[in-house]
Amino acid sequence: MAVPSQTTAILSALAEEQQGLLDLLHQPRCVTRAGREFWQGELHGQPVVLALSRIGKVAAATTATTLIEAFGAQRLVFTGVAGGVGPDVQVGDVVVATEFVQHDMDASPIFPRYQIPLYGRERFACDIALSALLSGAARAGLVRLEGQFDVESGRSERAVHHGLIASGDRFVSAAEEARRLHADLSDAGHPPLAVEMEGAAVAQVCHDYGIPFAAMRTISDRADDSAHVDFPKFVTEVASRYALAIIDEFVRQLPDAR
Repeated sequence: MAVPSQTTAILSALAEEQQGLLDLLHQPRCVTRAGREFWQGELHGQPVVLALSRIGKVAAATTATTLIEAFGAQRLVFTGVAGGVGPDVQVGDVVVATEFVQHDMDASPIFPRYQIPLYGRERFACDIALSALLSGAARAGLVRLEGQFDVESGRSERAVHHGLIASGDRFVSAAEEARRLHADLSDAGHPPLAVEMEGAAVAQVCHDYGIPFAAMRTISDRADDSAHVDFPKFVTEVASRYALAIIDEFVRQLPDAR
């Protein structure tokens, strides 16, 4: 007797990233819940549900909770873009998260800075096995796309990094703010590779429910005022194609893929 495949939730930060997956979805059906559209169907024989995270930690947490509670998601993978703040993280690279921290969490002096109240921790870890699968898919996806991009970083090769990502309800776009954010987190023992606005909230929700979670971010800029990438162009020509190629590889490699 065949064992039913687990439902995989695929969370996208941007509509452009989701569109390519929607085009591949077999027997798509749209369900509206919590004011959001959720697309159910199959990719490579796998039951999946697609959703947009929306912007910010609260919106992303609501979306993740709905995926688990209403759609029975048993694992969750998240794609999006981020600003690079690690010293070796460049535009066009991919960061696969190992953990998330909230850079704007500060309940001191009741709790130490960055610590999530009542959890006794600053970081929420991603699932090791699922993240390894996503990392392999990222490398394979970039190989598939090699030579197709002319990102202004001027490099022909893209790197896949692994490490801590910081999330907060603020768009970091000034050099001094990015430097200070990285320095403060590093001084506290949490040096991040990238900064964005949703991942830590999703990681916390998945921790609460015991759901395996993996996430990757395409680096669109250096989170500073010298960034010169045309963001809409980058999303359309680079990030959306990264997401499609990488998630396509990821779903193909899932252990119960048919």
